[in-house]
Amino acid sequence: MATTAGLVVDIIDLPQQTGAIKQVHVEAPAPADLGTEMIGAPEGSPMVVDAELTSLDNGVLARGRADVHIHGQCVRCLRDIDDDVTVSFDELYFTPEAAAAQADEGDEEADALFTVDGTSLDLERALRDALVLTLPFQPLCREDCAGLCSECGERLDDLPPDHHHEQLDPRWSALADLLADSAADGEDAADSAAGAAESGSANDAEERP
Repeated sequence: MATTAGLVVDIIDLPQQTGAIKQVHVEAPAPADLGTEMIGAPEGSPMVVDAELTSLDNGVLARGRADVHIHGQCVRCLRDIDDDVTVSFDELYFTPEAAAAQADEGDEEADALFTVDGTSLDLERALRDALVLTLPFQPLCREDCAGLCSECGERLDDLPPDHHHEQLDPRWSALADLLADSAADGEDAADSAAGAAESGSANDAEERP
């Protein structure tokens, strides 16, 4: 069993005879962007990959599994999600000659084929595709997550069952504004009257002998 330092594995010692097998064990940090926007393996987090490489006429068949730590956020309440998952992959890596033959035959997806690079192959592509297909499109901290309160933004699961906010009928809000304006106008008028009264009293006092 060979142990490599990364996801690019050496196949120079894999016999080209059809059916020849090599076991590979990889312990490596997760590459960047391994997952989706909402959830995936944090860059640099440890991964363990075990794979069986089988030599074929047109390439190398890579079958294996990877233990990966994933981190993300719940789409409803934004709570952190952390989990350890095992991902299985099964991909055929074509030789450059076999990939070119596929293109010559009119295969429109020939450019996207996995290929071996002379004496090595990169397990990252197989792992990346397998993990993305495994991850939830909309991750949830739990299936019945209640989400966030639309008024205060707090997590509903953390709030008491009777949590609510007073909701005024919008038809009354305009009236409330008018009443507030009227009250303000009344206060201004009262202040003006009081000021005039004080001014008149002062004038009367000055006119008295």
